[in-house]
This record gives sequence, structure tokens and C-alpha cells, in this order.
Amino acid sequence: MNHSEISSFIWGTADLLRSSFKQHQYGDVILPFTVMRRLDIVLASTKKAVLDTAAKQLPDALRDTMLKKAAGVDFYNTSQYTMPDLLDDADGIRENLTKYVTSFSSDIADIFDKFKIFDVIKDLDDNDLLFLVVERFCNPKVDLSPESVSNADMGDIYEELIRRFSEVSNETAGEHFSPRDGLRLAVELLVAGEMDDLTQPNRIVKVCDPCAGTGGALTCFADRVAEINPRATVVTYAQEINDQSYAICKSDTILKGGNIVNVHRGDTLADDQMPGETFGFQISNPPYGVEWKKSKSAVTKEHNILGFAGRFGAGLPRISDGQLLFVQHMVAKMRMPEEGGGRIAVFLNGSPLFTGGAGSGESEIRRYLLQHDLLDAIVAMPNDFFF
Repeated sequence: MNHSEISSFIWGTADLLRSSFKQHQYGDVILPFTVMRRLDIVLASTKKAVLDTAAKQLPDALRDTMLKKAAGVDFYNTSQYTMPDLLDDADGIRENLTKYVTSFSSDIADIFDKFKIFDVIKDLDDNDLLFLVVERFCNPKVDLSPESVSNADMGDIYEELIRRFSEVSNETAGEHFSPRDGLRLAVELLVAGEMDDLTQPNRIVKVCDPCAGTGGALTCFADRVAEINPRATVVTYAQEINDQSYAICKSDTILKGGNIVNVHRGDTLADDQMPGETFGFQISNPPYGVEWKKSKSAVTKEHNILGFAGRFGAGLPRISDGQLLFVQHMVAKMRMPEEGGGRIAVFLNGSPLFTGGAGSGESEIRRYLLQHDLLDAIVAMPNDFFF
């Protein structure tokens, strides 16, 4: 199966859920089980080594490190079960699956906590669907192993599922889903003119997405830099407000061997989780036309008290659209020129270009960006490019 066929098969789980769950709940079930199956397959080959290590009397200070070493990745599961094993005891599947999930290492446990997995397990069991859902995700036709499905393709699968969930629940898919063609174009614009820098031996490249979603933009950037310079190390940083997207981004990061300490959950505008950090590269698709009312108190306070010493010194846009706040946030996170400077690729709709007359918040922000020579190019994308 290619990744589109896998997405369609996974989406077919909705047929099982249709009579017992509402459409907007499909993602609450399907996404965590997709992540769980991917993790389960990654750990399958080292399962015995992990169980043997877990059975030893290890000092608490070394236990986590030794289990990760046995697993061969930065996470593990000390349960006796794999997901297919759970199907051998249909009557005990709720209890056994709960034990299985709680046996993951702490970073993975946090991911499933954000998915509210135990509520999901209960709801599926109460509707006599838990066995059927686990059975579907263990179907041998669907191979989610890294050998069959690359990290980039897995990211496409996650985002395709999110797009479908958004469509059936009448949410704004563009808040979650960034078409890969657009991301690749943004990445090309980021690296244009930077080849001398990026091709340096053993180059360490820091890149951030403050509205990371599932992390697709960061994956596209890292893959492109690897093509340019296989000896470069890309260090990704992310912040995301949506629990499900954060959980997927975190699981994707750990599967790729990234540092999940750099994946943060929270409101980027009101609560910057990376204070003091600056980046050579930033890429993001912030939400379009979304109110920033929930962030207003913190943003206004920062603007009034810190001015240009904070992130929002240039001005505040109207409350109905926070896109230019995200732009200012990213500008504030640019690496200083004497350290090599920074580059930003950000997706916006037309509103930030034209909204607000002279003297308005939007106008003053545009004035600041232009007067400080921060704008290289504006690229018009096709209509309906975003879902």
C-alpha cells in the first residue's frame, strides 16, 4: 500500500464508529491508535531485549537509560504485550490494553495523556468496539513500519487523516493541514542563498515552527537540508496549542530521534515556551482569521510594558485576526545578524497585506517590517490551495 491507500484504510475505521460515535469524535479514536500502532511496530524487534532488561534489578538512576538502550530508540514499552497479542484475549482486552499503554516510557505516556486515551478506551469498550478497532489496526495488510512508511510519508498520513476529520466535522482544515507542495516551496525559499552556510561540514541548523501542528513543515525542512548536506544536524523546535496535533508532533519527533524536550505545548502568543531562543530558520503556517481574544491580556501587557524589548512592539492588529502577531513573534526569534542572521517563511492569507488604514495596528506592523528591510518576497499561491 502507498501512503494514500494506508490513509484510506485507517480512515475506514470510521465505518466501525459511525453508529456509536459522532463524526467530530472520529479523530479522537483513530489518531491515537494510528500513533500507537506505529510505535508498537517500531518496538517489536527489540521487545524481548526490553523485557529481559526490565526483569533485571537495575538502579533507578540507570533503569530508563538501559531500557532505551535495549529498545534501540529513545522510548520503550515494558508490557508483555504487543498490539497483536492483545487480540488473544478478547474478554480482557480493555484491562490488557490499559496495562500496555501505561507501560510506555514517560515521554510516550504524555503523548497518550494528551490524546485522553483512557477515556477513548472506555468509550470503545462500552460500545463493544475496542476489540474490533485494535483488530483493524493490527491488520497485516497495513504495514506502518519505518521500512515501509518513511517519516515524511507518516506525516502525510497523519495530516491527511486530520484533513478528513476537519471536513466531516466542519472545522477549518487549514488550521491543521499544510499541503506538502506549499511546504516544499517555503523550504526552497528558506534555503535559497544559504547554500554556502548549509553546506559547511558538521553544520548544526536550528529551525523552529511556533504553530507546528503535526510537525510537517519541520520534517520538510529537515529532509531538504539532509539532501543539501547529509553531514548537517538539524535541530527542530516546535510549539503547538492543540493537544492532538502536539501529541502527533511529539511522537513524530521521538520516532525520528529528535529531542522532544524541544516540542512544547501551549499558546504561542500568550505563553512563549522558548524565551531567549533565536533561530537561523523559521517556517510556519499560523491560523488565518482567528481571534486572539484568549491571548489578549498577555499580549497587550507585553506590548505595553516591554515594547520593542518584547515581541509585539510594532503594534497590535485587530482582535479578529492574529496573523501579524505570529509574524512579529517570529521576527523577534530571528538569530541576530552578527550570529548569521535569520530567515522566515510564513503562510498568510491576504488580510495582513491590506487590512487596516494608515495608523492602524496592521499598518504600523507593515511599516516596521518594510522600514527594517525584513521582507524579501511575497509569493501568491493559487486559490483554494489550502483546504
